[in-house]
Amino acid sequence: MTDAEQRSGERWAALPAQADASVFFIGRIGTPWTERRTCPKRGDPDGGPECRLQVFAPWVEALDGIEGHPRLQVLYWMHLSRRDLVQQVPRSSGRRAGTFALRSPMRPNPIASSTVRLVAREGSTLIVAGLDCVDGTPLIDIKPERCPHA
Repeated sequence: MTDAEQRSGERWAALPAQADASVFFIGRIGTPWTERRTCPKRGDPDGGPECRLQVFAPWVEALDGIEGHPRLQVLYWMHLSRRDLVQQVPRSSGRRAGTFALRSPMRPNPIASSTVRLVAREGSTLIVAGLDCVDGTPLIDIKPERCPHA
């Protein structure tokens, strides 16, 4: 986002020079949406389009047993999001609010979470419904919604 795209009333903060931790992207997400503006605001696990979670080696073995879980929590990195906004003005309300009071993709750590329905597993790929992210989004983690082994 450029300063020209900033909405009146929005404020941003200087980002730290160094990150506190690192994240391993375990795969990529394939969706029908190629731009953020075309993504749904919320995914629909029961009626949304099928999407693909492509898991990279060496993480494929971590999928063993996943077929027994009809719903999954998917964590992903919103790589196209601005990270320095502390106050935003959503188009839906036109009212300024703090970033942590919003579900905006623009946040210091652009991590998103969606509950999806597992449709099928094809080797290293999970077919799911219920996502709301752009095609090519980095995948951070997959967790069963409820785990009987925990």
